[in-house]
Amino acid sequence: MFSKYQLLLSELIMKELINKIDCMLQYHPKKQMLTILTLIVVLVCTSASAQNIKRVSPKWWFGESIAVNYNNYGGTTQKLNNALTVPTAFHKGTGFRPYASILTEYRPNKVLGGMLNLAYDNRGGKFDEVTAPCNCPASLTSNISYISIEPSLRLAPFSNAFYVFAGPTISINISKDFTYEQQKQVTVKEDMSDMRKTMIAAQAGLGIDIPLSAKNSANQTTLSPFASFQTNLFQGPRTIETWAVHTFRAGLALKFGKGKPTAIPVVVPEAIVAAVPVPVIVDKEIQFTIRAPKVVPLNRQVREIFPIRSTVFFNMGSDIIPDRYVLLSPAKAQTFRESDLQESQPENLKSGRSTRQLHVYYNILNITGDRMRTNGNTSITLTGASDNNPVEGKQMAENVKQYLVVNFSIDPTRIVTVGRDKPEVPSELPGGTKELGLLREGDRRVDITSNSSELLLQVGGKNTGYFRPVEINTLQQDPLDSHVIFYNTGATETLDSWTVILTSEAGVSQTYGPYTQDQASVSGKTILGPNKQGNYNIVMIGKTKKGTEIRKESYVSLMRMDEVKQEGLRYSILFDFDKYKANDNYERFLIDIIEPLIKENGTVIIHGHTDIVGEEKYNLELSRERSKETQRILEKALANTGKKGVRFETYGFGEDLGMAPFEIIYLKNAFITGQ
Repeated sequence: MFSKYQLLLSELIMKELINKIDCMLQYHPKKQMLTILTLIVVLVCTSASAQNIKRVSPKWWFGESIAVNYNNYGGTTQKLNNALTVPTAFHKGTGFRPYASILTEYRPNKVLGGMLNLAYDNRGGKFDEVTAPCNCPASLTSNISYISIEPSLRLAPFSNAFYVFAGPTISINISKDFTYEQQKQVTVKEDMSDMRKTMIAAQAGLGIDIPLSAKNSANQTTLSPFASFQTNLFQGPRTIETWAVHTFRAGLALKFGKGKPTAIPVVVPEAIVAAVPVPVIVDKEIQFTIRAPKVVPLNRQVREIFPIRSTVFFNMGSDIIPDRYVLLSPAKAQTFRESDLQESQPENLKSGRSTRQLHVYYNILNITGDRMRTNGNTSITLTGASDNNPVEGKQMAENVKQYLVVNFSIDPTRIVTVGRDKPEVPSELPGGTKELGLLREGDRRVDITSNSSELLLQVGGKNTGYFRPVEINTLQQDPLDSHVIFYNTGATETLDSWTVILTSEAGVSQTYGPYTQDQASVSGKTILGPNKQGNYNIVMIGKTKKGTEIRKESYVSLMRMDEVKQEGLRYSILFDFDKYKANDNYERFLIDIIEPLIKENGTVIIHGHTDIVGEEKYNLELSRERSKETQRILEKALANTGKKGVRFETYGFGEDLGMAPFEIIYLKNAFITGQ
């Protein structure tokens, strides 16, 4: 019923409490006992001020307790066993001894319930010193302990955390030794005779349950200070003499229960009520689930590796390099260095990785020029493609060459230009009918290729044909793994639209949507706002294509992490158009470059993306397949190297521009974050 974490926490807390109690009883035991009892009273008195907010109320509770017995001896004892009757009778005494139990509680309602403790109960103590006839001081210490069975009736008279309990105790004796000392004459350590094997007693007490869990969490934990009084009724510990023991007890109990979260009342905005004034129905075809981060990091220091798509895309009807690319004057080109991109990042990080990625990509001609200038033996081929017009394609390539020759002083013999009607891997396929304008614009481009190793990505000791990536150290704000993702499986086919309403414990509602696809996400930072943590009831309201309404409920807890000290590593791989299988070069990149960087018990987060060409639902599934394929390659590589404990978080975002690492339609990718 309970997690290993909860049981381990219980054990650690109990061990710590035992150590604290041992320390307390060494110095001023009566004062410490009074402090514990005072704490119980204070907690009970303040319980009435607790807010009356609905909390999950499990019927069954299990746990442990630890306490201190203050044993008070009365009556008389003189015959210690059949072999020893001391010369002077002992009458009074006290003692502090430990108590520990495992417990069960049954609470069918807020007022009445039952308790059962199975306990180790030590009733030992020391009698007041007496004087023997020889004028010698004499002392007697007992070590009397029991296994106790303690059923009790539990009553919470105010229907809140304060409760009282009472019931019988059945104590089975397990130790009965004593130590008798008479100064300078005798010391005897033996067992007492005539001890009752089973003793019937009674107890009554009070306590308060202090919740340690979120109010709407299914798994509830409480810490319960308690105090009680035990009397042996009409039976003493022994069948002879009049020795009696009464006990005051104070301690703490740690309890665990599991219940069903109750829905927090949701205030639906009037606009939504007006939009769907239809009966609520349950549709089994819709499955609403949530994937939320354990903590919400606001930012993270990351080392990002940006792949370079060595392609310049041209506008329709023009062979001039588009002005979206960073084109430097000859004077500025002479001072440009690729390393400048790492130092002069855009100040506006609102778009996050997309802004930084595009800042790198739009400098593709300057990166190429700087690398060729630095490495004098390198050469490139510029392949221009223009639909059914290879002459125009070659002119596009010539214009790129002219920029590199004039602005970066590259020897023109190192650059070859070619004209084609289609690129080698075209976006527009034969028979295609949809979004041809976007596809044809994507095929209107100049591809930069090279066989020079200085320009290329080295994988496994050989060149891949892909340009060497650019590395940037930066502060990643509002990272994607801090987002709450809503999966509404079946929504595309069944619903016209759907909206998500999040309601906090304070009754404050936030509305997101409307959405039309099977998946949506919201930044955890946005949900929390200024709060460091929060518990939210979630209601999904969907309007079906038939005009009816569907409601699904869930729950999420979020906690903000203001500072993340560890550095993250982010790498991107590019997929060919409409493909989810990584090509051989990038598969080797994942195996040879990425896998060695993953540590045992680390976390790998994979996000898949697509461009905006094609159906939105299809692209969402394609992005998920790309993420799964990336995970499959890495898992196989990790298994081959024997690394264990690596956890994967794999997502697909399709063509969602709000989550995309790129803002242009031509780049389709998956990227990997490691922690």
